Amino acid sequence: IFSIMTDLLFTEKDLITSLKDYITAEQSKLERVKKWAEKMDALSVTATQDPEGFLGHPVNAFKLMKRLNTEWAELESLVLSDMSEGFVSNLTIQRQHFPNDDDQVGAAKALMRLQDTYKLDTSTSSMGPLKSRLTVDDCYDLGKVAYSEADYFHTELWMSQALQQLEGGEEPASAAADAVTILDYLSYSIYQQGELERALEYTRQLLRLDSTHQRANGNLKYFEYQLDKQKKVEEDEKKEEDDEEGTVREEEKTKGERGTADYLPERRKYEQLCRGEGIKMTPRRQSRMFCRYFDNNRHPKFVIAPVKEEDEWDRPHILRYHDIVSDAEIELVKQLAKPRLRRATISNPITGVLETAHYRISKSAWLTSYEHKVVDKINQRIEDITGLDVTTAEELQVTRWQNYGVGGQYEPHFDFGRKDEPDAFKELGTGNRIATWLLYMSNVSSGGATVFTDVGAAVLPKKGSAVFWYNLFPSGEGDYRTRHAACPVLVGNKWVSNKWIHERGQEFRRRCPLVTLSCWLLPTSFRKHMWG
Repeated sequence: IFSIMTDLLFTEKDLITSLKDYITAEQSKLERVKKWAEKMDALSVTATQDPEGFLGHPVNAFKLMKRLNTEWAELESLVLSDMSEGFVSNLTIQRQHFPNDDDQVGAAKALMRLQDTYKLDTSTSSMGPLKSRLTVDDCYDLGKVAYSEADYFHTELWMSQALQQLEGGEEPASAAADAVTILDYLSYSIYQQGELERALEYTRQLLRLDSTHQRANGNLKYFEYQLDKQKKVEEDEKKEEDDEEGTVREEEKTKGERGTADYLPERRKYEQLCRGEGIKMTPRRQSRMFCRYFDNNRHPKFVIAPVKEEDEWDRPHILRYHDIVSDAEIELVKQLAKPRLRRATISNPITGVLETAHYRISKSAWLTSYEHKVVDKINQRIEDITGLDVTTAEELQVTRWQNYGVGGQYEPHFDFGRKDEPDAFKELGTGNRIATWLLYMSNVSSGGATVFTDVGAAVLPKKGSAVFWYNLFPSGEGDYRTRHAACPVLVGNKWVSNKWIHERGQEFRRRCPLVTLSCWLLPTSFRKHMWG
């Protein structure tokens, strides 16, 4: 079973075939009409040269009657016949599976997300490494989506690119994407960003193309008035009577910046890590990172064939295990998951209802160990390597992160439940998530790294390998250094499966220090009291 996007690709191919059949039928019909017209034209020329002589022949008179009574009626039926019925019927059936306006807007937002994360300028995104050129109309539509979201920064970027390609001689397919309309969007989006002089410049450029444009004429006067007012304020800003108003504006501006202060630094760090601009280890720290053959204390399965273990990061300790699953096993897991892939959801903190998460642009499916022996084998392999009990772990979650204009990503988060989420996994009855096992089931052409925003680590996808880390300290306290995120997939597809391992069952497998009063043996309620 193909993914939804792959299905749409083949649906379009089917529609193109149907359209070609319709064109062939129409061409055949027109060819028959053309031959009839040519035959009748030649006959009419001969007949009208000597009408009396022509009609004096009884056969000619009979055939004239026959043509007007029968053959012209047959021609009328031919001309009126609808060759599009099959194509229109097919199109109507397939349309129910087509993306809607929300899907198109989502894809547009994803392109802008990729643009921001990987620092792609509009020209690069339009014609560069993505190897799929955006037309004037595409850039114009992206600008419109940004405008509808009051995202004037991206409105300006994409409308400017559309104007550049238009001025470069590219012809738009839509009449809407003309220079006047583009300039109208540009001037207003630039004004909204506080650049009055540039907004005024684009408005004047618009009026040179269309001097009767009502909104532009109104904006011209308004921008000129605001610019004059701004200049007067700047001239008088040192005067004492204007200081108070200026201070209020600065305080409001600072307040607005504070409102996003907690979010923006992490967002910037996240995007830097996705671009490979993360923190570099010192040579001393790097010298302590090793790769080795690992037998997990001479586990019977690994004595002869140990696994390949590599240190990805030291604090927190992130391990990678190479060649953990075969290509055949990966394909089986994919085939099991594909029919059940669904958009990721979260629980609304107010209503408790599961909702589609706009920041989890992926599709996931859950596989149980009894469904297929390959799932059971992978679960057992996780237990053998980690030494942790997986009988209380969550089911294997298979996730597909797609590009396809979706720009799949999963923003910074913790896998474990924090102190302010005491009931995060209450319904499972297996305690908190002690560890995470993340298996990469595909290589990714570009993008798609797993990044740890608190410490600056970036782990690249490698098919057949898995990364493992503990989310909790031995005391049961959460390790906040494990905050991580999935970067958008720039080009390609990213398949992963993860196993969240819980506390219950690990009491004697991962012992806590003596100073913590044998925490694993304490009742859960007492542990919560002790550790907050």
